[in-house]
Amino acid sequence: MSSIVTPDVWSSARQFTQARIALGRSGVSLPTREVLNFSLAHAQARDAVHLPLDVLTLHTELSARGFPVHTVSSAAVDRATYLRRPDWGRKLSDTSRTLLAANAPDRPPEYVFVVADGLSSLAAEHAMPLLEALRPLLPELDKSPIVIATQARVALGDEIGHLLGARQIVMMIGERPGLSSPNSLGLYLTHDPKPGLSDANRNCISNVRPEGLSYTEAAHKLAWLMAGARKLGRSGVDLKDESGSALPPVETVALG
Repeated sequence: MSSIVTPDVWSSARQFTQARIALGRSGVSLPTREVLNFSLAHAQARDAVHLPLDVLTLHTELSARGFPVHTVSSAAVDRATYLRRPDWGRKLSDTSRTLLAANAPDRPPEYVFVVADGLSSLAAEHAMPLLEALRPLLPELDKSPIVIATQARVALGDEIGHLLGARQIVMMIGERPGLSSPNSLGLYLTHDPKPGLSDANRNCISNVRPEGLSYTEAAHKLAWLMAGARKLGRSGVDLKDESGSALPPVETVALG
């Protein structure tokens, strides 16, 4: 049966990538195995978009590790609305806005992390390992508020950070799923967050997952950018990632 499939001369390169290369052929068509694999990957990507974020489990895990946790939602009332109206995913619901305003800490936090579903709720599984990798690098991380956000777009973090008085906001959000990466996490750092900012005001770290950018590497880059934003007084296009390939040492984000 295997002789039916003509192998590709680049087959050995598949060990270095998850991309669909060197698939071989059966006559003038793809092998049945590769057609089925493609259909499975497509289904996994669709599921990643529509699967609800497991807020209860995430809240329980974060609370068990001592993080102050708040749960909010955007103005998009459901997933269908979220996908049709990206602008509603960029602003808080009235109830969530009132909740955060009432729970703003007396001492404004240096940074706030938001764990959001975005376009892949599956990516939230990387939030806890990443926070653990950040513990040695970010002073007072355990005292920093963690906000769980549903039906969220990246810019939702600007309003969240502004209401909580944070100097920096980090959105940990599910990225648009690809056909080999349905659970990729993106990190978006914004210094001095407030409504109305654009993507030019943020720094992005993409593809955080074991098969992509490791938790250790992502934590190193993020801590470096956070320290850089403090020194520069802003984030975004003026802040270049010069963290380099060597992981330790990295300057911790000093407070005060």
